[in-house]
Amino acid sequence: MNRTAYIAISYSKRKELTEELTAIKEAVLASGINPFVFAEQFQFNPAQEKQMMQEAMRQIDAADLLIAETSDKAIGIGIEAGYAKAKGKSVIYLRNKKADHSTTLSGICDQQIIYENSIDLKEKLQIILNQVMNP
Repeated sequence: MNRTAYIAISYSKRKELTEELTAIKEAVLASGINPFVFAEQFQFNPAQEKQMMQEAMRQIDAADLLIAETSDKAIGIGIEAGYAKAKGKSVIYLRNKKADHSTTLSGICDQQIIYENSIDLKEKLQIILNQVMNP
C-alpha cells in the first residue's frame, strides 16, 4: 500500500526549519510512508490564493495523515490541519519545546510531539508513526 503523509510547515520559515524537516522526512520514509511537503512542491503568487488552497486541499485529500510542524505559528498550517481533521485524517502536532504552544491546533490533533532537537524529533515521530499506521 502506498501511504502518504502531508507535511504542513511554515512557508516563510521553511529554510530555518531545514534540520527539522529533514528529520520529519527521514522518519516518515523509515515508516514506509511517502512524505509530501506542500511548501516545497508548489509556489503561488498572492493572486493565486484560491488555486493554492484548492491544490492544498486536493493534496490533503490524497494523503493518509497530516503532520503539522508548528514551531512557527502560521495560519496556513492551522487551516491545513483543520481541513485534514474534518476529512477524518489523523493529525500529528510537532513543536520544538522552546516554541509557543498552539492550543487550537493542539486541541484538534490526535498525537503531540514536543521535541528538543532534530534527533529527538525523528526518534519520537518514528514511534508515533508506527503506532498510527500499524495499530
